Order: sequence, then structure tokens, then C-alpha cells
Amino acid sequence: MERARLDKILESKEIKSLIIALGAAIAEDFDIEKLRYRRIIIMTDADVDGSHIRTLLLTLFYRYFKPVIERGYVYIAQPPLYGIQAGKQTLYAYTEEQKEQVLQKLQQERKKKADQEPGQPGEKKLSGVAIQRYKGLGEMNPEQLWETTMNPVNRILYRVTIDDGKEADKTFDILMGDEVLPRKKFIQTHARFVKNLDI
Repeated sequence: MERARLDKILESKEIKSLIIALGAAIAEDFDIEKLRYRRIIIMTDADVDGSHIRTLLLTLFYRYFKPVIERGYVYIAQPPLYGIQAGKQTLYAYTEEQKEQVLQKLQQERKKKADQEPGQPGEKKLSGVAIQRYKGLGEMNPEQLWETTMNPVNRILYRVTIDDGKEADKTFDILMGDEVLPRKKFIQTHARFVKNLDI
């Protein structure tokens, strides 16, 4: 069963390229001493599709390259979900909550500035602000991608733990396994938390 699963995985051109890049083989042939990198960064889109790809990759590492996670070599890069343009200033938000906080802060700053000027007290309405929701990394220009997700000074990296891998493996089994009931239950339980569904 596990061998058949591995054979299916090895049909993927992208997975083959990943194994070659790591240089340490896979499954029972895996040798961590031959690993070429001590920092492996998973960078996927900030949307639902990106989350699915991240789960697949974490499951792959958990099942076939577990020592790499155990030694703390695997990281997840966190790209922003929103770019908020206010005049010449661009701010980034990584969650819905952060977006609301940024907008609130901009509104307060604008009101404070307007209150200090003679004449009308500050307007409460926030205008002249453009919000862009990034569906994928490809929607960012190279400078934005560098500034938010790749620059070691600014980027947000999460080190993957064995518990993260275990959780991804469990989620993968629920969503991709043969059992329909657990999948249905998972979808029903988590459906109410979906805010932005990409169809």
C-alpha cells in the first residue's frame, strides 16, 4: 500500500525535482547526511489553494522526509493576503483581522490630522484607500514579493514542527482518503469559518 502510494507520488514531475534538489533520496533510501540544505522554505499562495498545496507538501515531508522536520529545517513563508495603498504608503495585512486593524489605524490617523487643521473637524469616512486581495504570489510584482515574503529582514517565517506535519497528514487523510463520512464531517465543521472562497 505504502509502496503503491510512493510510486504514485513519484509520477509527479515537481516531486521528482524536489527530491533531486534535496539530494537525500526518499523513503527507506532517505539519508539526511546527504541533504543539501539546512533551511527548506515552503512558499505558497496566501489563499485557499495555497493552503491546500502547503498541506500536501507538509504531508510529503512528514511521511517521507520526517528527520528534516525533526531537525527543524522546514519553514513556511507567510505572504500577505492584502496590499493596502493609502497615498504613497503601501501596507500589508496577512489576515482579515489585520486588514481591519490597518484600515482602522488609517482612519484614526486621517481623523487626527484633519482635526489639527483649521476649519472642519476630521471626516470619519476613509476614502482614497485601495485594497488589493492577493489570490496568488503571481499577482505581486517582484519588488512586493521581495519586500513582503523573501527579504530576510521583513519576511515572516514559521518553523514547522513534527506536530504541524502530523496535523497536515491527518487533514490530508480526511480530505483525500476513501472514507466519505470523515470528509463530510470535516467540511461541515469548518465551512462556517470560510470567509473568502475561491471558486
